[in-house]
Amino acid sequence: MKAILALDQGTTSSRAIAFGRDGQVLASAQQEFRQIFPRPGWVEHDALEIWRTQRDVASQALASAALSAGDIAAIGITNQRETTVLWDRATGLPVANAIVWQDRRTASSCDALRQAGHEPLFTARTGLVLDAYFSGTKLAWLLDNVAGARERAERGELAFGTIDTWLAWKLSGGVAHVTDASNASRTLLFNIHSLRWDDELLGLLRIPRALLPEVVDSSGVVARTFCDGLPPDLPIAGIAGDQQAALFGEACHQPGMAKNTYGTGCFLLMNTGTRAPASRNRLLTTVAWRRGGVVNYALEGSVFIAGAAIQWLRDGLGIIARAPDIDALAASVPDAGGVYFVPALSGLGAPHWDPHARGTIVGITRGTTRAHLARATLEAIAFQSAELIEAMAADSGIALRELRVDGGATASNLLMQTQANLLGVPVVRPRITETTALGAAYLAGLAVGFWKDDAEIASMWARDRVFEPALSREGAQDRLVQWKRAVERSRDWARD
Repeated sequence: MKAILALDQGTTSSRAIAFGRDGQVLASAQQEFRQIFPRPGWVEHDALEIWRTQRDVASQALASAALSAGDIAAIGITNQRETTVLWDRATGLPVANAIVWQDRRTASSCDALRQAGHEPLFTARTGLVLDAYFSGTKLAWLLDNVAGARERAERGELAFGTIDTWLAWKLSGGVAHVTDASNASRTLLFNIHSLRWDDELLGLLRIPRALLPEVVDSSGVVARTFCDGLPPDLPIAGIAGDQQAALFGEACHQPGMAKNTYGTGCFLLMNTGTRAPASRNRLLTTVAWRRGGVVNYALEGSVFIAGAAIQWLRDGLGIIARAPDIDALAASVPDAGGVYFVPALSGLGAPHWDPHARGTIVGITRGTTRAHLARATLEAIAFQSAELIEAMAADSGIALRELRVDGGATASNLLMQTQANLLGVPVVRPRITETTALGAAYLAGLAVGFWKDDAEIASMWARDRVFEPALSREGAQDRLVQWKRAVERSRDWARD
């Protein structure tokens, strides 16, 4: 056996990466797919298009590395979390488009549940806040708005899953209806303490238990491939939500270790071990992974719009031609010229959880240029993450010693230096920044003995560059105060 194949199904593209025994990339393939915006605040995906692109890039990666079926020890799956798919068990066809994690259509439903006094129960059981971000209210919306869906669900004809579940179903030819504990913990339906689907929460959202997948370990063989386009009988042996996979791929195996992933959004996770601390600062308590029946938890802060703000500069405003162009443009000015951009294009995530916030640019003068807006966009990503670190330190009682980073936007040296300046701790970029896929590969490889243990995995993690803080703490605090003023101007803007 030469390789582990990781399927990394993201918000804007499907990727497949084959990793060798040394943790290095042997081959990769990537394909973007459509983003569907039926109404303001609504975001959908075609689940069949997701399946086709993921299957095709998997095949391409194997061909590129000249890997045969006998060379692949296992497949690992990592996925955009919370995105909700509802499909027909008999035909394997979705009954509607998938509702994406960014979608805000159920904000009013969450408001109603909150006003009815249910949020403390949801938070105590799931570690989450009542927000449209999570899968539960999306699934309830589909049951209420797709003709006949509720009746069919109650008869057991339909299946629900997040993207990991959908891929496992399709890969196995409909044999496996499973999700791992990390993805289950993002649904508003799963009790992270008892590690079971919660009947009381299901009742509040009117969701039939017959829809739900079996919850399995994040590392372990759950099925084998049986589908067109891929070799048969390959073990599917690892599943984790993208941010938990990245935490594992960054070798943050010990309590107190933290990583931040800079992708479409930003997701900061700190390993808290077997302890599930309740957040006092509106962070999330989530399952990091479950292995051998033992759960590791994490505190998480979620920024909805990070790299997506750069895409908006490219696609919406035409300020840049390619996403990587932002670095040179932003570096062409010494600072943002007093401009602050709050990219609340899909509301605000932690610690604000304001689905009604909207994107705001303040501080514009006649001297403002597109370079200042580019720099303000990079700074906004760093500001949002700095807010999360503040909240995490307060919740955990652990002062961060370093922040490990991954994701596409870590290629921006300016962003990484800005992040270090605001945090006052080193920001460490690894040699392999594809740690989301790597984490899924590690979980699958450990399940089949491709790698021996966590220590072997940790020994393969290597630094590419360390960004040391170069701004006084007073200067950083002054900038954060100004940022928070700008955030207040974006709050509670939209109305349903």
